Amino acid sequence: VQLQAFGGGLVQAGRSLRLSCTTSGLLGINVVDWYRRVPGNLRAFVASVTSGGRTSYADSVKGRFTISRDNAQNTVTLQMNNLKVEDTGVYYCSATATGTTYWGPGTQVTVSS
Repeated sequence: VQLQAFGGGLVQAGRSLRLSCTTSGLLGINVVDWYRRVPGNLRAFVASVTSGGRTSYADSVKGRFTISRDNAQNTVTLQMNNLKVEDTGVYYCSATATGTTYWGPGTQVTVSS
């Protein structure tokens, strides 16, 4: 499974960005997640969507971020509204299939005050 995240950029607080994660194919992928790199080189969970369309969000983004999955386009989108400075970071998408998790290169999101 190959993944590519794009759509990052520099925006002011309160504005929106849309991140996209393109895959080599969503067939057989159970879950697609978005993570953000945090200090300590760790990755913090942001949102996920299952093959059945069930979504989950970190508390910090609930009500502001929306994750969606387009199986026909093999794309998972993360719509980020009302961005905050603390949303800044490198965002990664991952896909889990048959117990294996695949990662793609991240995309930088910078939110200025």
